Amino acid sequence: MRQTKQAVEALKAINPSILVEGEIGDIGTGSEIHEHAPDLSKGLSTAEEAKQFIESTEVDVLAPAVGNMHGMLTSMVRGETKKRLDIERIAEIKRAAQVLLTLHGGSGTDDEDLRKAIAAGINIVHINTELRVAWRDGLKRGLVEHPDEVVPYKILPPVVYSVKQVVNSRLRLFNGERHFALGM
Repeated sequence: MRQTKQAVEALKAINPSILVEGEIGDIGTGSEIHEHAPDLSKGLSTAEEAKQFIESTEVDVLAPAVGNMHGMLTSMVRGETKKRLDIERIAEIKRAAQVLLTLHGGSGTDDEDLRKAIAAGINIVHINTELRVAWRDGLKRGLVEHPDEVVPYKILPPVVYSVKQVVNSRLRLFNGERHFALGM
């Protein structure tokens, strides 16, 4: 908390309008593909911890551990499993913290859990690993379709398409299924 408070003070001294985000609980590290999941129940954030953290650090945005984790499991990449969130915990943290909430490690989370998490108070959802997986899969397709090509703009269209598909589907989900079109 001391280091976070120092970071908030330093950034706000530069520009008071900068939003500073802090993470509490155990969400793991790295936007990577993991073989095994840690026991996510051990490092979950509580509403009391969230309130104390906000009061002590004065962060503008809080990223709590609520069943999420950075990265994805190989079984999630294959579509066999999904992360599950503690929705009631999110609602309790939102009531206690009274700040914007970010879901770090949202990639691979069950869609219905994401809808409920947003309704319970999550304001920002990070899906970096999903985007990276889409990028990699699109690159593989581009290389298979053009095995002798060395010109990037001829290989990369499947990459752009794959990433756009994920972005469009997530924007629809996060915004209540409203239609988004990113030049697909």
